[in-house]
Amino acid sequence: MRGGNGLRLPDLRHDRLETLIIQTGGLPRQALHDVLAARLPRLRHLELWLGTDQYGGDVSVDDLAPLLAGDLFPGLEYLGLRDSEIVDQIAERVATAPVLGRLTTLDLSLGTLTDAGAAALLASPAIAGLRKLDLHHHFCSEEMVARLLALPPEVDASEPQEPDRDGGEVYRYIAVSE
Repeated sequence: MRGGNGLRLPDLRHDRLETLIIQTGGLPRQALHDVLAARLPRLRHLELWLGTDQYGGDVSVDDLAPLLAGDLFPGLEYLGLRDSEIVDQIAERVATAPVLGRLTTLDLSLGTLTDAGAAALLASPAIAGLRKLDLHHHFCSEEMVARLLALPPEVDASEPQEPDRDGGEVYRYIAVSE
């Protein structure tokens, strides 16, 4: 699915759906709650583009707690929480989340990941159990990227970004917002 304005998925049920991808410039909290309430017993790949509040994205890291607990979709192997302004907070939470122990791929790409979020991932023993960690389009230092690339899973830390600076302010942008 693409688009976020007024997006709702009430009573989402599908006995055979294995992949759900929602690409938005800003995922509304209610749409996330609809996904978390969905009955998708075979879901293996969940990809949510969280976006920015400038385009209706009002999902908080606390809203993701039921998903990160790992009980909602027992077959989940790929979790993508992509294109997010709050990816540092997400990285800190997912690094200790039960769901991480069941995933083969964690995708936190296209967001504003900095060394702070990357450090939380590095400190997580469960990261070693992944096959792939996708962090492309990030704001991490070269030193942090080198440390990430030394992890056991395949790590995509391509597309490093430089923040914009204006009058002493630092601005970091997600890859897709419009």
